[in-house]
Amino acid sequence: QRKGKAAFGSVGRRIPYRVLHVINQDGESLGNMHRAEALRLMDQNGLKLVLLHDNVEPPVYRLMTGQQIHEEQLKLAEKKKASPKPGMVQKELTFSSAIAKNDLETKTKQIAQWIEKRHHVKVTIRQAK
Repeated sequence: QRKGKAAFGSVGRRIPYRVLHVINQDGESLGNMHRAEALRLMDQNGLKLVLLHDNVEPPVYRLMTGQQIHEEQLKLAEKKKASPKPGMVQKELTFSSAIAKNDLETKTKQIAQWIEKRHHVKVTIRQAK
């Protein structure tokens, strides 16, 4: 048994809604249909029904292969990683490659302070002309 919740609402046979809007694996709309009809389609094609939107009437489900579900979950995980966490502050400093020694020491101290405060620090070094 999995402890984590899937990235999608529900996958498989447990569908609480009677009428569904179904989209096939190619992204084409198959229209509204009864739950039993959608399950029959799912079984015939060897696919899984995945809830996309449940806040609309009727809820939107998509027929997907296991590979498609896996790829979508990977995309969502990448998006989640890329977006900064709430409360996380990112600081950015830009250095020139011709920076003076004093300026470099000052900026280095500033970076150390930010790291102590658990900020994410982004350092950019650009080439001097």
